[in-house]
Amino acid sequence: MWNALKNAFKIPELRDRIFFTLFALAIFRLGIYIPIPGININAWASYFSGLSEGAAGGFIGFFDVFTGGALKNFSLFALSVTPYINASIMLQLLASVVPSLKEMLKEGEEGRKKYARLTRRLTVFLGSLQAFLLTLALSNNQGLIATPNRAIFVLLGTVSLLGGTMFLLWLGERITEKGIGNGISVLIFAGIVARYPQYIAQAAVSLTPLQWIVLIAIAVLTVVAVIYVQMGERRIEIQYARRVSGRRVFGGVSTHIPIKVNQGGVIPIIFAAAIMTLPQMISSVLPEGNLLGRLFAYSSPLYLTLYGLLVFFFTYFYSTLVFDVKDVSNNIKNYGGYIPGIRPGYPTERYISRVLTRVTFMGAIFLVIIALLPSIVQGFIGIQIVIGGTSTLIAVGVALDILQQIESHLIVRHYEGFIKKGRLRGRR
Repeated sequence: MWNALKNAFKIPELRDRIFFTLFALAIFRLGIYIPIPGININAWASYFSGLSEGAAGGFIGFFDVFTGGALKNFSLFALSVTPYINASIMLQLLASVVPSLKEMLKEGEEGRKKYARLTRRLTVFLGSLQAFLLTLALSNNQGLIATPNRAIFVLLGTVSLLGGTMFLLWLGERITEKGIGNGISVLIFAGIVARYPQYIAQAAVSLTPLQWIVLIAIAVLTVVAVIYVQMGERRIEIQYARRVSGRRVFGGVSTHIPIKVNQGGVIPIIFAAAIMTLPQMISSVLPEGNLLGRLFAYSSPLYLTLYGLLVFFFTYFYSTLVFDVKDVSNNIKNYGGYIPGIRPGYPTERYISRVLTRVTFMGAIFLVIIALLPSIVQGFIGIQIVIGGTSTLIAVGVALDILQQIESHLIVRHYEGFIKKGRLRGRR
């Protein structure tokens, strides 16, 4: 591994990409500590601690992890790239029911540019709305703002938060273009990983040696499981008939269609978490100790049950969005391909759908376990896991993507990569 890392810095293009990514991440981390104008930092720190310990504390902590601690500091990047993620998810859902959006994605490079512009516009709208509502809610508490004029605070706060989100979106695009990995994912990855030293320091003073051993074992098993599932796939063999056109021979080759075990990544968990926060948000404006707040407390049996069912449902739902069985079947038929032992057309579609359902079932079970892992461990062992399975899934997934991109640069230039013998794949 160290030789591969050393070889990566021997390639000028790859070295420049790595340094550019590190420089962009340094800018991102610096912005975490720049508060928005008009906020009383000391009062907000006390208020945030109270929120974290309240009924909505689970959601607040979950969101703060994704912002890399920016919410705790109420910085310019307090919204992080969540408006962009929400906009992307909304457009993906709409593309399944709006034919014009689906056709836009099939128009090649020009269609993708139109789709990207539409995503940015929706991001501006959602970011403006979220920033306005957040600053408006804070302005009701005069102790949290350092200016007597609420309107000025709301205006400056909304513009600052929206500007921070759009800057991160621009920075993520530059990382994708000139750096390593998908820029938005890399920013989320950096925010999550940056909190790990703090979590470890907190655990160091509160856990016994035996609890440390158990916690490390759980962490190692979780990372290994995430790597295995993230890289796992079920391959469907495809044969193409040989065709003769003039003096040229086409086809006669064998290939495969990869069906990943985890098609949706962490998106099903994000969908489910967004829905489960609605009862918590409603209960926060009701009198303390209300029934809704007790039923949907962050670790209550009802909350965990519904949360797990929603993760399971959205895993199947999102898989049908990213893997259109009918289109795949038609493409195989149109190019003269077939699955050995399966007739082209509807039998092929039904076979692929059956395989996708079985593989997705294993991915759904895995995501449910990952989403509920902190609560499961705390309930059975009594150890509180601050670094949840969701953040681990994101961190490992992005790290694998970065390593694979570095690996491709090394292999193209005839250097030995990180992975020496094969890759981890799921089998039937």
